[in-house]
Amino acid sequence: MAHAKNHDYHILRPSIWPLLSSIATAIMLGGAAVWMKGMTPFIFLAGLVGTLYSMFGWWSDVVAEGENGEYTPVIRIGLQYGFLLFIMSEVMFFVAWFWSFFKHAMYPMGPLSPAVDGVWPPAGIETFDPWHLPLINTVILLLSGVTLTWAHHALVHDNNRKDMRDGLILTVLLGALFTCFQVYEYSHAAFGLAGNIYGANFFMATGFHGFHVLVGTIFLLVCLVRLQKGHFTQENHTGFETAAWYWHFVDVVWLFLFASIYIWGQ
Repeated sequence: MAHAKNHDYHILRPSIWPLLSSIATAIMLGGAAVWMKGMTPFIFLAGLVGTLYSMFGWWSDVVAEGENGEYTPVIRIGLQYGFLLFIMSEVMFFVAWFWSFFKHAMYPMGPLSPAVDGVWPPAGIETFDPWHLPLINTVILLLSGVTLTWAHHALVHDNNRKDMRDGLILTVLLGALFTCFQVYEYSHAAFGLAGNIYGANFFMATGFHGFHVLVGTIFLLVCLVRLQKGHFTQENHTGFETAAWYWHFVDVVWLFLFASIYIWGQ
């Protein structure tokens, strides 16, 4: 029994995914730079396909290891801490967008000097009415948080997989509806990303959040597929729990965006 496991940690087997994902990501970023120079987009697309393939393969291995019982409670805690650190890094992205928005809103640039003759929003910018589509999207995201909490409660407290499935389905549909409404909003914007600081801040902040909504929707959809395959138990559901954390983080960020950019900053 010299090779018997006598600890709570997971010894990783050799894997091709770290190397492959690094190469694919480097190709994707290099291809993006080439594409921005007006050259072919195929290098970027090849890198993107390789990156997505690496993500799928690597995460599939993680799921398989978890379902095979290789992840002890100590390992699951480590995964949770790691995901919390990832969310903290995402918070700092949004801090940058909010910092830029508030800086330009409180000290708008004018012909003479900041905060003397500058106006915010800049002259000629027609902002969105926050009490129409932005308010509807706010209600949609808040409701999605309720349905996700219902799904989480159904699993943890009642082991009711039917209610969990229904809650997840509703959350995914609400996330998709939010994305559709945001695309509709963007298509009717009276300003663009380029040419003015308001548009640059608006689209970077709300667009980055919209990307997170899309990622979160896919994350929850994967959880729904895993649930249908019999994954997740009351004691072991780290994948679903981290997806719920991510979605609630997206909800909270939107509330700050709605209050600051749509209401205060108009």
